[in-house]
Amino acid sequence: MKPFLILQLRPETEVSDDEFQAFLTKGGLNESEVRRIRLDQEPLPADLNLGEFAGTIVGGGPGCVSDAPTKKSVLERRMEDAVLSLMPEVTRHDLPFMGCCYGIGILAHHLGGWVGKDRYAEGVGAVTCRVTEAGQQDRLLGDLPATFSAFVGHKEAVQALPNGCVHLLASDPCPFQMIRFGQNVYATQFHPEADPDVFELRIRFYRDHGYFQPGEADHLIEQCREEDVRAPELILRQFVETYR
Repeated sequence: MKPFLILQLRPETEVSDDEFQAFLTKGGLNESEVRRIRLDQEPLPADLNLGEFAGTIVGGGPGCVSDAPTKKSVLERRMEDAVLSLMPEVTRHDLPFMGCCYGIGILAHHLGGWVGKDRYAEGVGAVTCRVTEAGQQDRLLGDLPATFSAFVGHKEAVQALPNGCVHLLASDPCPFQMIRFGQNVYATQFHPEADPDVFELRIRFYRDHGYFQPGEADHLIEQCREEDVRAPELILRQFVETYR
């Protein structure tokens, strides 16, 4: 069986390890079924062949695709460029891909779409997603309820549906919560791997990154603890089951 490739862009080891474990747990994977690359610690191998993997999963991170290059650190530019370098192969060959949060910006940017901070940013917490008519026909969403809660927290968003994409999930504050390009290339604005424990850790680590006022951290954690966010992990699990 081919392994899944998991690419991570979080430079904080505790948060990166926690995200990785969440992908395994929520995706129904074990470590023997994946190859993990922390892009903050190592470059992509020169001989990396995406066709040797069952699918690629890209995690989130504190960077923004739409930021000017001069506002990005050397590390942020290097990690972003690494993922973008794979997108021509992913989209040209319609390879299984799941981009989570940061990944939707990567996909849309590669496709020439409009990613920015003009509209649709969402504060840290849960948002109600609803399945679109097209989403009702998608194989990853068949077992989901018509509406469900998911965890978000982002400064930028896709501003218009990129050419060639199908709109699968929407929310009131941010219309493009999940999109698909071709038949196998997916991206979500929310975090399908996140539960209250995962988000508590991220709130504590990113409290000074401009997502919220630092003094709000404890209140946000309490709010997240009250949310039922079990539905999004079904998307990640179905992605794995579809392509493994």
